[in-house]
Amino acid sequence: MALAGVSFEVKEGEALAILGANGAGKSTLLRILATLLVPTRGHARVAGHDTVQESRQVRRRLGYHSGTDHGFYARLTARENLLFFCQLNLLSSSAAAQRISQLAEQFQLGQALDRQVRTLSTGTVQRLSLARALLHRPSVLLLDEPTRSLDAIAAAEFRRFLKSEILRHGQTSLLFASHTLPEVELLADRVAVIHAGRLLACDTTSTLKLSTGASSLEEVFLRLTGHHAATSSGERVP
Repeated sequence: MALAGVSFEVKEGEALAILGANGAGKSTLLRILATLLVPTRGHARVAGHDTVQESRQVRRRLGYHSGTDHGFYARLTARENLLFFCQLNLLSSSAAAQRISQLAEQFQLGQALDRQVRTLSTGTVQRLSLARALLHRPSVLLLDEPTRSLDAIAAAEFRRFLKSEILRHGQTSLLFASHTLPEVELLADRVAVIHAGRLLACDTTSTLKLSTGASSLEEVFLRLTGHHAATSSGERVP
């Protein structure tokens, strides 16, 4: 999905959720910020660095996780994959071993660390990808559907971890796309609503409710994207 006129800023320590239907442009936006896609027009900056001209500096400062495209080496073990990404992020051997141990405990990866990635379940690979995004303690965290494929307990634990260990200190900026509205309301300081590649609104949940006359975040989304009338009249929303 092409993006058009999308402009916003995320402050240091702020959590911004991207809300939009499938194909709205959420993943495209995150991939541009992660230096995985080059914008054909406009520009993007992460931690003060241009994502095209200064892509190496950007990658050193951010952690990126995609719920659909993990990019692991399937024949290597989970530990070997994490060690490889530690080396890319210039962690020493001792620091890498310590950090992998910490994250393996946090994401319950202990028994999976020495198995080839191709033998792991979808949920385990998802947890491994989340751990990889946090290896170098990034100042900017980009998460594309972070709890996709996680069971209810693992998803709740990850949200608690983000809230208590990552966001509480106010030093990490979080930009995440999610279809889970309770997750958005729990984690986000502000919500950006994207539809058909365009940014429709970006504000706090309470301000969005007030400006749209909605009583819930779901209703905010439906009103902004033009689906409210259809649902009110009983028509099916795609």
